[in-house]
Amino acid sequence: MQVYFGGASLRNVQKALALQGVKVSHVAIFKWIRKYVGLMQEYISTTEPNVSDTWRADELYLKVKGDMKYLFAVMDDETRYWIAQEVSNVKQGANADRLFMKAKNVAGKAPETIITDALPSYMMAAGLNYPHATHIREIAFAGGIHNNKMERMNGEIRDREKTMRGLKVTDTPILGGMQIYHNFVRPHQGLNGDTPADRAGIRVEGTDKFMTLIQNAQHQRVIDNGIIVLPD
Repeated sequence: MQVYFGGASLRNVQKALALQGVKVSHVAIFKWIRKYVGLMQEYISTTEPNVSDTWRADELYLKVKGDMKYLFAVMDDETRYWIAQEVSNVKQGANADRLFMKAKNVAGKAPETIITDALPSYMMAAGLNYPHATHIREIAFAGGIHNNKMERMNGEIRDREKTMRGLKVTDTPILGGMQIYHNFVRPHQGLNGDTPADRAGIRVEGTDKFMTLIQNAQHQRVIDNGIIVLPD
């Protein structure tokens, strides 16, 4: 997980494991990623990040089987926590309502300020989901109101997509894994080495944060199934 979401391709992860005496196909590695991303997402959904009252939304294009798609995302301005994401077939005419509703459910509140570009769907979704929020729609790359923080996150996604040479399916676990990596694993220079989750009040202990998340997720699933696990 660490090597893959850190930037390596599936085949390079396969080669790295082979150097450690682990022979496995790149297909099996993808199945592990799908399994554990799903497990971590299930666990993370039970947490609530302590985000600020100012959020940002933006979109970037992705290639899925060679076709153009758009990834819409909402990020907290202060902690840089990637709150929600949604993939759309189109940019103009896209429905951002589900994205904004999802972000509100994850954060447990609506923002007081939402910063976007001038895409009409953002205006409609903000009016429906954040009726009392100030909606800033006139942004630029320079000046007091800009979306540079979102652009940096978009750069992370773009770099990762280049390594993968595009996505295979719209509902890929890779995007969910990238969100987990961004929020819980990768230290951010703009946060003085903290992760967005650290700043949002969700600390993941240990040097291998993926392992900690997976273990916590498995433990939570056991508790939810009504099984008591005694410590070693």
